[in-house]
Amino acid sequence: MSTQTSNVDRPTQRQGLGPRRLAMYATAHPKRVLAVWALLAIVGMAATSGFLASALTSDSGVTSKPESLRAQDLIDARLPGSDALDELVVVRSEELTVRDSAFGAKVRALAEQLRRQPEVRRVGTYLDRGGAILVSGDKHATLLPVVMADEPEMTSVDDVVGAIERANGTDGFAVHITGENTIGRDFTEVSEQDLQKGEMQFGLPAALIVLVLVFGTLVVAAIPLVMAILSIVVAMGLIAVVGQAFELNVFVVNMLVAMGLALGIDYSLFIVSRLREERHHGASTRDAILIVAGTATRAVVFSGCAFVLAMLGMFLMPDATLRSLAVGAIAVALVSIVVALTFHPALLMVLGDRVDRLRVPWIGKRIADTMGEEGRFWGGAVRAVVRRPGLSAIVASALLLAAATPVLGLKLGAAGPSSLPDSTAGKQGLIALERDFPVGATTPVNTVIDGPVADARVRRAIAALRADLARDSAFAAQATTVQRGPQITALSLPMTADSASERATEAIDRLRDRAASAFAGTRATVLVGGIPAENRDYFAMVSGNLPIVIAFVLALSFVLLTLAFRSIVVPATAIAVNLLSVGAAYGLLVLVFVEGVGADVFGFGQVERVDAWVPVFLFSVLFGLSMDYQVFLLSRIRERYTLTGSTSDGIIHGVSSTARLITGAALIIVVVFTGFATGELVAFQQMGFGVAVALLVDATIVRTVVIPAAMQLLGDRNWYLPRWLAWLPNVNVEGQPAAVAHVAQFDAAAYAEHVAPEPMPSRSRGAPAGNGHLRVTVERRDADRVTVVLSGDLDISTGEQFAEQLAPIEQQRPATIVIDLRHTGFVDSAGLGQLIGASTRARAEHRRVVLVTGPAAIDRLLATTGAAEALDTTTDPATLD
Repeated sequence: MSTQTSNVDRPTQRQGLGPRRLAMYATAHPKRVLAVWALLAIVGMAATSGFLASALTSDSGVTSKPESLRAQDLIDARLPGSDALDELVVVRSEELTVRDSAFGAKVRALAEQLRRQPEVRRVGTYLDRGGAILVSGDKHATLLPVVMADEPEMTSVDDVVGAIERANGTDGFAVHITGENTIGRDFTEVSEQDLQKGEMQFGLPAALIVLVLVFGTLVVAAIPLVMAILSIVVAMGLIAVVGQAFELNVFVVNMLVAMGLALGIDYSLFIVSRLREERHHGASTRDAILIVAGTATRAVVFSGCAFVLAMLGMFLMPDATLRSLAVGAIAVALVSIVVALTFHPALLMVLGDRVDRLRVPWIGKRIADTMGEEGRFWGGAVRAVVRRPGLSAIVASALLLAAATPVLGLKLGAAGPSSLPDSTAGKQGLIALERDFPVGATTPVNTVIDGPVADARVRRAIAALRADLARDSAFAAQATTVQRGPQITALSLPMTADSASERATEAIDRLRDRAASAFAGTRATVLVGGIPAENRDYFAMVSGNLPIVIAFVLALSFVLLTLAFRSIVVPATAIAVNLLSVGAAYGLLVLVFVEGVGADVFGFGQVERVDAWVPVFLFSVLFGLSMDYQVFLLSRIRERYTLTGSTSDGIIHGVSSTARLITGAALIIVVVFTGFATGELVAFQQMGFGVAVALLVDATIVRTVVIPAAMQLLGDRNWYLPRWLAWLPNVNVEGQPAAVAHVAQFDAAAYAEHVAPEPMPSRSRGAPAGNGHLRVTVERRDADRVTVVLSGDLDISTGEQFAEQLAPIEQQRPATIVIDLRHTGFVDSAGLGQLIGASTRARAEHRRVVLVTGPAAIDRLLATTGAAEALDTTTDPATLD
């Protein structure tokens, strides 16, 4: 037998650039690390100041080429500058009519004033030839069609709106404006106000209050905010640079800030809480930081990776805005991970015990005394669930499925300009327009005929289509305008329905069917475009791609969690329960905003459809954030399971010791997004409400009831990994002490048979047959050392027997316990967990457990699972004398 030195005496192998290695450097050179981050923050602010404005655009839209965009491309190419109008100015007098000279003088003066604006190309009036169509039925109102330059500067739109507002109310005339640019301007301004209110005025102060209640001291409560702000500043500079190559939507800033607050605070919350727990157990500041680096920080890295994978799904949507939101979220997530790996340990090393200063009276001392212990309330709740897992799982799942039921009526659309506050210029103009003119006058449908203009069959098809549409109440056919150019005819047809409404979407589908039928057999191709058609195509694009996004995110998350926990059951369970919480969020969204249940109570607007981008955003964000809690909870459960070998104990300890933190982390995100729900735009109300309610459900019902019940029912099967996946790398999300916990039903005999040249013996020389039998013999006993020889199998059926027979020896507290495995025929994950538990308990009491190995397959098992680095082992017990 070859002699091998004890593992405890071996020089430590060179570690990779992992969390512990980075933490060791940060704690050794904390001021240097903090100085680097200060420099990065300065660079980030400089990049933001110099490049962010040029990196952003207010434009949005699909990046693919649906029919509506192909129609617009034809108009731009063959009828340049032919768009009927951009804006409509409504002029009304209750006393005068258009026949009065004073009315005409007012209109001429206003038109001349608008023509002097720099980016106004054309202004029409009812006084022009053919302008009678611009007069209302009662003759008291008229329209001024305004054509502006392509993509005018926002300042030019502001100037036009300002001129209209100054004219409004003078000389007894009401003057209002609405249109594509005006409504876009209003949406941008109201969105920015809503988001700023949600993030700064409501979210940040509320988050600070929650942090103080969770930690109990002002200093430690400020650390997560510092981490979040630092991540936001650096990530903002990063997207300012990225935006020079790829233009980003303006809402990327709001997404980055919101996710920066959520992730930065969450990650810091988990890390600082674990640090205080280790300090409470007697570890020094540096030792506590290194322990945290190998446990909580590793979990943060994996949860961050899960969040990034969820955000990658948004890139599958051919939509510039959603992709910009994904860029912002991914940028701040990656920076937050690096901050957690480097800045955090350096800052904690510098602060030392000062993190516990400025305690809140009563709360601070109570929290400090119970740090890391099982909460009484949460412990009682999870024990009740573990006692009756079947009933608990059925009741909780039934509640979530009931909440998700309304999702069957989910329809995607957009709130449209009608969702704007009445105080905005565009909404006031829309109200004035609706009073006397067709609703869709500013957003007509463009039917583009690509073919010979003079062809008789094409002309007959156009006439037939117009006659058909005249009988459709969704179109104002009498106001149709016709434009012709080289090989193109464009019919501009106003609608009598809101361009984003379900009625408009159905009308577009009818128009396309009728156009295809009318032009069948002709030499022309028909395309339907315009804003209503673009809305319809966008809704269809989202509906078609949403299942692809969901499948992509689920698949990547399954792979990541399989690597993290070396189990296929854990990721399957995680995905199932996360789908439950997301489904409940979707269902409640439909219930409140579409069906109107409780909408008045919350002050929300009721709409006929959910904004198309909201479900995509909700799924990606909710799945990413809920994975944070899933990884953190499961890593604690697995860590405890490694110590005790009991799934039930792991569940109870994991849930009860993390419930306060997970609930606090969820509450922080809930209050941030609740601020969005208090805004005026229905789309942001839907976003805020959806995130808030989903995370509340996820952090309470799902984490406290559904997951514990499911894991209790599954038992040791939670850690099942098929033999054919044994080659997967051992990633060790819980860190080095828990590395061996990922063996997940690892069969040493099967491993030796399929990988090693010689098979694992089913019966060692001089040992009794295995098959679930184990004999424990004490060969040597003195004050300093006890040697225990195992013969047979150490597996799931004999693990408890081994623990019972070892317990009296542990109570005697010998300095060293030697466990001789040379006569052991088979070791599975449960047996390996018992060995790790004995070793961990000994280390906690400053004692040693040394394993004497010998069979080649067991040596390979320990090496493959990482146990060889986590345990003291030797092949020659004589080296211990």
